[in-house]
Amino acid sequence: MPSVDEVLEQVGEFGWFQKQAFLTLCLISPALAPIYVGIVFLGFTPDHHCRSPGVAELSQRCGWSPAEEENYTVPGQGAADGAFLRQCMQYEVDWNQSTLSCVDPLSSLAANRSHLPLGPCQHGWVYDTPGSSIVTEFNLVCTDAWKVDLFQSCVNLGFFLGSLGIGYIADRFGRKLCLLWTVLVTAVSGVLMAVAPDYTSMLLFRLVQGMVSKGTWMAGYTLITEFVGSGYRRTVAILYQVAFTVGLVGLSGVAYAIQHWRWLQLAVSLPAFFFLLYYWCIPESPRWLLSQKRSSQAVKIMEHIAQKNGKLPPADLKMLSVEEDNKEKLSPLFTDLFRSPTLRKHTFVLMYLWFACSVLYQGLIMHMGATGENRFLDFFYSSLMEFPAALVILLTIDRVGRIYPMAASYLVAGAACFLMIFIPQNLHWLQVILACAGRMGITIVLQMICLVNAELYPTFIRNLGVMVCSALCDLGGIFTPFMVFRLMEVWHALPLILFAVLGLTAGGMTLLLPETKGAALPETIKDAENLGRKTKPKENVVYLQVQTSEQAGAQEKSVAGS
Repeated sequence: MPSVDEVLEQVGEFGWFQKQAFLTLCLISPALAPIYVGIVFLGFTPDHHCRSPGVAELSQRCGWSPAEEENYTVPGQGAADGAFLRQCMQYEVDWNQSTLSCVDPLSSLAANRSHLPLGPCQHGWVYDTPGSSIVTEFNLVCTDAWKVDLFQSCVNLGFFLGSLGIGYIADRFGRKLCLLWTVLVTAVSGVLMAVAPDYTSMLLFRLVQGMVSKGTWMAGYTLITEFVGSGYRRTVAILYQVAFTVGLVGLSGVAYAIQHWRWLQLAVSLPAFFFLLYYWCIPESPRWLLSQKRSSQAVKIMEHIAQKNGKLPPADLKMLSVEEDNKEKLSPLFTDLFRSPTLRKHTFVLMYLWFACSVLYQGLIMHMGATGENRFLDFFYSSLMEFPAALVILLTIDRVGRIYPMAASYLVAGAACFLMIFIPQNLHWLQVILACAGRMGITIVLQMICLVNAELYPTFIRNLGVMVCSALCDLGGIFTPFMVFRLMEVWHALPLILFAVLGLTAGGMTLLLPETKGAALPETIKDAENLGRKTKPKENVVYLQVQTSEQAGAQEKSVAGS
């Protein structure tokens, strides 16, 4: 009975059908980009100061420019540490009194401005921006600035919670149904977030969107890798992730064109409804159908693939079956990940690597967005670095291996963050170059760690190992916004110190893992423990044949007779 891979070898492992399905499903990957890192544009914090009643009227009467109005009425001007005073405090002055002059109006109230009483903002803020963000609309500054961090943490919390259930839905009800259902919820929650009347409801829709959007991406990833032959799975998997980079590059252009957050949110959410058309465009995975004993449907889909590829289906196609493992079935348990010293080491190292990867990837994007001079160009330049990262993976993964390139990439990311600490603010171009180098390094890690994680565990706990270890990626994303934005309030370079430590230590810890290039996937725990170990060479035994005189004489006679 032929398997799916054996049939694909005859009807085409990457023919016209697979190419069409690949290009169609690749459209899903860019749609995740605004959800994952859209905080850079949806939640940017512009320069701001307290809105004081009467200041606008006084400025109009005196004919002040915006710079003069801020200089005369906002505290903290010229002070090295005056950012908090300038943004979150106001003079407790009645600006409507007629005794105030147009030239230094506060001089008539006190000889020194520092003697004037200050208080927190009571009437909102004035924001220096032509557009809007969730910060400017809901006043998420000063004592409420942490709510921006919570906004981004919610989507990562959604990723974490969704990963616990979406995988079960895909395995129980099918990849196609999972894709369509998560697409619908993602699109609806995205639109509802754009029209949310308050911060709390917006946060709820953000959480829901996070719970299903990663499932959409994973369902598309699973479908395309199950449609192609085994020789093309790794390539299409990497290119599917490259499509995510296309979404990042495009996001910077869309955000530049639409600088009001509600319209931007609508612009990136509405196209998701288009993916509902996949009901008619994409068939169910034949591999999943076979696993559910629905062989007749799987045969029809394989016949359709053969027709699209211009090939004749094999004569024994109706005997199509899923590859069965005749060995004893083992039920995976969480404790199996820690059963032996080697597996314990692999599990703890991979958990740390996933956590560090998430913090560095999202952290670099957020830090650049918060400190950059032009968030659109800075985001665009750093996103472009993900293309050469994918090229490096394709060129090195089968030639050099996995471990050394991944360790080097971690070290590059950590070193770039360390060097950025010492770059002065006026050399912004150098900061951008280093940030791009770090972004390239951590992107290589992000795309390679999935493969390494799967190759280190035996078959019966492979999916469990990937799920548990990669969960640290989502947990890292939950904490990253607070690490970036709150630490920047203490010192703008403090997050970079944390990133450097995480990157450099992760690079060293990667070397604790065995190289898996050219090694067969482990089937048992013993196989997993033997990964990377050099087998002892067999002893070379030399056998000497000693001829007696009688044997030698007999041999001479036979030679003479011949």
